[in-house]
This record gives sequence, structure tokens and C-alpha cells, in this order.
Amino acid sequence: MIRLLMLALPLLLLNPSSIHRFKVSGIDGSTIDFSKFKGKKILIVNTASKCGYTPQYADLEKLYKAHGNKLVIVGFPANNFGGQEPGSNSEINEFCKKNYGVSFVMAEKVSVKGEDMHPLFKWLTQKAENGVMDAEIRWNFTKFLLDEKGELLAVFPSKVNPTSEEITRFLQ
Repeated sequence: MIRLLMLALPLLLLNPSSIHRFKVSGIDGSTIDFSKFKGKKILIVNTASKCGYTPQYADLEKLYKAHGNKLVIVGFPANNFGGQEPGSNSEINEFCKKNYGVSFVMAEKVSVKGEDMHPLFKWLTQKAENGVMDAEIRWNFTKFLLDEKGELLAVFPSKVNPTSEEITRFLQ
């Protein structure tokens, strides 16, 4: 019985409603460990380099510069909508730095919809996974805001600018 409890203890300590249990690959091949972001809010954004919303990279960077002491932004390039992110990880990384001065965290290119949806986005979009709400990603630059405990707070559609009051009110 004690052995069974010892084996189950790590599973009991994991909070399934927290993003902090995830690790993903960075755009540069590094590992992004979400547990290192405990105590900060996290904004997850599915991005694309050839989208009408691509200029939001500049506002994401502005938001990060203004609130980086209490906010982590993680961009996830995805090619799920209109083929608007056709590049490789290195091409995307270069594009973001050269055109928008992106210094916030960028993950490797993933799928955010469909049968090959990345597990993190399954967690973000399914109440059965995150314990809070169902959400649908309808286009590039959908934004997911998580609190300091790694729990989902809100989801914003593409048209909501990263520096809008809708988002910044959570950062006061």
C-alpha cells in the first residue's frame, strides 16, 4: 500500500489545471519549461508571419517590455490558417527579430488545430483538460492569458490588440 502511495504521490502533486506541468521546444531548439514561470502571468499567442494580424508582433513586444517583470509572452508559430506561416523555425525566428525586434519567448512551430494539435493547445482549448473553459482558435493571433498559478484566465480573439485594455486590465 505504501509503495502504491509513493508511486501515486507525484501524480497527485501535479495540478492538471496548471500550464506549469508543460515543457515545449523553443524556436531555437531550447526547452521552454513553464514551471519556471510560476508567479508570473503568461500570455500564449499562436502567431503567423504572413497574416493581416502579423503587425501585432510589435504590440506583443511593447506589452512584454512594459510588463516583463510580471508577464511572460510565448509565441507559437502555426501554419493552420491560410498557410500564413510557411517558414522553418529559423526563418520565423529571423523574421521576428529583424522586423519586430521580438525578445519575448518563441516556441517552435506547432499545430494549434486539427488531429495533429499540440498537447499544450489541447489543454488550452478543452475544459476537460484545463478545468476552466472550452475555447476555439479561429485564426492566427488568438491569445490565452494565464494567471500566476498557471491557470487559464481568459481567451482573446485575433482582433483584440495585445496592448488593449481588455488584456492590460489583468496586468494592473
